Amino acid sequence: MEYFTYANTFRISTRGFTDIINISPNVIEIVKESGLYNGSALVFCPSSTSGITTIEYESGCIEDLKRYFEAVAPQNFEYLHNLKWGDGNGFSHLRSAITSPSFTFPVLESEAILGDWQQIIFIDFDNSPRQRDIIVQVYGER
Repeated sequence: MEYFTYANTFRISTRGFTDIINISPNVIEIVKESGLYNGSALVFCPSSTSGITTIEYESGCIEDLKRYFEAVAPQNFEYLHNLKWGDGNGFSHLRSAITSPSFTFPVLESEAILGDWQQIIFIDFDNSPRQRDIIVQVYGER
């Protein structure tokens, strides 16, 4: 076995405002093209107004997650960040901090280890549409 690292990037278009996108197929494709046999895969977005996590990508669960974020960090709250910059996206920074800009999962015998109902999702919390680059870096043995 040879130890190596490999990285690739893909871009997605988002609508903002807690737009939730299933990125599992894109991520799995990069893991497969890497030739990784045993190791880990890191999924990362260089953004302070988005998050990457897992969920069962099902309409009810997606709506529940959106409702959760609205309850925890509502859009119509007076955030000090908004007062400083005037961009109105204070809520998106807090929502991002609650999640994470990255997610890591194991790869064993060339298979991504995710639960039966576990999909990798990207959430864009910002208050306008964006183009987001998602970086997938794998490391381990091939």
